[in-house]
Amino acid sequence: MTTSELSAGPMDPTRDDRKSAALAAQRVHADAGARVVGNFRVGREILRSGQMRQAGAGSDQMNPDDEFCPVFFLDGDTHRRRRTSIARFFTPKAISSRHRLVMERTTDELLTRVRADGTGRLDELSYKLAVAVAAEIVGLTNSNQAGMAKRIQATLLGTRLRGMHPVVRFGAQAVTAVHGIRFLLHDVRPAIRARREQRQEDVISHLIEEGYPDKAILIECMTYAVAGMVTTREFIVMCAWHLFDDDALRARFIAGDEADQVAILEEILRLEPVAAMLHRRATEDADLGVDAVRAGELVAVNIRAANVDPETVGACPHALDPDRAGREKVVGSYMSFGDGSHRCPGAQVAIAETRVFLDALLRLPDIRLERAPDMTWCDGLMSYELRGAVVTCSPA
Repeated sequence: MTTSELSAGPMDPTRDDRKSAALAAQRVHADAGARVVGNFRVGREILRSGQMRQAGAGSDQMNPDDEFCPVFFLDGDTHRRRRTSIARFFTPKAISSRHRLVMERTTDELLTRVRADGTGRLDELSYKLAVAVAAEIVGLTNSNQAGMAKRIQATLLGTRLRGMHPVVRFGAQAVTAVHGIRFLLHDVRPAIRARREQRQEDVISHLIEEGYPDKAILIECMTYAVAGMVTTREFIVMCAWHLFDDDALRARFIAGDEADQVAILEEILRLEPVAAMLHRRATEDADLGVDAVRAGELVAVNIRAANVDPETVGACPHALDPDRAGREKVVGSYMSFGDGSHRCPGAQVAIAETRVFLDALLRLPDIRLERAPDMTWCDGLMSYELRGAVVTCSPA
């Protein structure tokens, strides 16, 4: 049954279009001691509650009372104030007036090379695009971008420390620190120096205005690197994989307007969320629909489970149906970008750059997926990774 047939006729309750489900079933797990919640409405209530605080993802190593604590690890009024101050970099107006130019220019450069060679690796193409877009938003534009992409990739060794033998972990932490220093010296500090001389409309300029020291700016840059570069790479490759594997879906995407293309991408993301778990800790006793949550209790919202909760997503929850969100009158990505005050600020950026890139890619002459990606798992980010996918087209 094709996607168009799925929307037009009876649904098959046994259909499952998820590509990452089997691997995720083996690897997704909550932090020790956490109560897992997979119900969409309850999970959303937890993420929106003012009685819950950010947990997991290294939050226990951060001091929220620190004046320069990364915004990702803050809550309450401080988080709201800091989040509001950077929101202007991620608005639809910013995307259409500034970021889209970078998306289109970088996409054209990348696909010109694909046309010349007649082939390209999707994970490399998507990573270069994601780096270019995130670098423009953050302000990491005063160093060699190809070199920066490699340095950022090297620092991600730190996401693989979970489960390592203590001795190996100590060595890996030391190596990660060295790569972090290289990123600071070669990429972050040149950007800071340039913006101390002349401010620009980007995150680093804003942080300088707020009096952030270099180390705090580095941490913020690393946070944006993971969120804006690494996860977007996986999202782009996963969407491409689905579109290449479904002729009807691909035809609809190519023929569709921007709204329909976004609906398709968000539905793919519903089924294949890059992040699988979000943790919160209760600051006081509360009734959030999961019996009683006690002060200090750790709760894990299972994004993958919430996104296929039939009470919210409707019938045949594992099937890819781009018309689902409109029919159910909900946000198309469901909980894939989180919810509440910590919902991913770059959600619209990720959708926009994925749409721009795939719309251009799928219009290349005789484009096809020569090799499907290998799928592995990153425990540190609790997400799938897609590598080695190769596309081919008629060479220019």
